[in-house]
Amino acid sequence: MKTGQGQVWWVSLDPTIGGEIRKTRPAVIVSPDELNAHLNTVVVMPLTTGRVYPFRIPTKVQGKPGVAAVDQVRTIDKRRLAKKIRTLKPAELHRILDALNEMFRH
Repeated sequence: MKTGQGQVWWVSLDPTIGGEIRKTRPAVIVSPDELNAHLNTVVVMPLTTGRVYPFRIPTKVQGKPGVAAVDQVRTIDKRRLAKKIRTLKPAELHRILDALNEMFRH
């Protein structure tokens, strides 16, 4: 399976514990392509509905508004990837990666 940074996939996130985002939902791959090409895992950021916060970046998937949950970033096995939805435009991906970078600088 060919995966790339900025691709949005339907991802099965269950099982989860506590406050982790659960269910099958869209998630954007944020790990660099150099890793994606060689590992059986990818780093994803779930997309969900809800309010915009400093670490919840506005986005749209299939015409529906939502947020990229920067605070819920996680590494998953590629077998959790169900179906590719789309690839983010460079500006969309940069907003998400900038927020991820900012979160880890604090």
